[in-house]
Amino acid sequence: MRPKLVFTGPTVSHADALKVVDAVCLPPAVQGSIVSAVQHFDPSAILVIDGGFQAEPAVRHKEILWALSRGIHVVGAASMGALRAAELFPHMQGVGLIYRWYRRFAFAPDDAVAVLHGPAEVNFAQLTHALIDLRRTVRASCRRGVISPEQQARLEGAAQAVNFRERTLARMVRDAHDGKDDVENLCRELGAAFVQQKKQDAMRALELLREQAFEKARPMPELQLTSAFSKDMDEAGLAL
Repeated sequence: MRPKLVFTGPTVSHADALKVVDAVCLPPAVQGSIVSAVQHFDPSAILVIDGGFQAEPAVRHKEILWALSRGIHVVGAASMGALRAAELFPHMQGVGLIYRWYRRFAFAPDDAVAVLHGPAEVNFAQLTHALIDLRRTVRASCRRGVISPEQQARLEGAAQAVNFRERTLARMVRDAHDGKDDVENLCRELGAAFVQQKKQDAMRALELLREQAFEKARPMPELQLTSAFSKDMDEAGLAL
């Protein structure tokens, strides 16, 4: 039986992903990851959750289209996967609120899903919080009356202003402090009701992969193997 592949790391650990679906779990996708995995595993389906984009070039759109052209279902959710699925609609299937947000708002910032995380040796442990999760947390807390609309606006502005490498709930609350808020208490209240939207979307996608609830494949135009794509794969040490 051809395996299913999942590219994940900080959003959902490999151990947690394997509790949901029988799959081969791989590190966050980067340039060449899809082509390499297809050549090595000959999968029936691929789910992209996490992807890298700084230490190495990001996973290329063309390699996802290359996998799709070979009849492989490719699904994206939660993080880099949601972003690529929105960009490659209608060919790559997207799952979850974050995917729909990127589809609706074409100029939404890429770094809304970005986090700083550790290496594979520490299971890609997440070290910062994603802007999208902080926004969802703050807005949910405002709806429940935990914070005021004015506090919501200050908190969202503070979260957006800081670089993703330093973006945490505590930093957001501290930067939004106006001298009136009880910083420690507000951190506790928001932390207790933290909305893990990225993880929620990823878990839905893992369930979809388990049930093989794929959308009907759309006709793909003939894939042109451009010189740029070939160069990208050469740089990744791959031959097509």
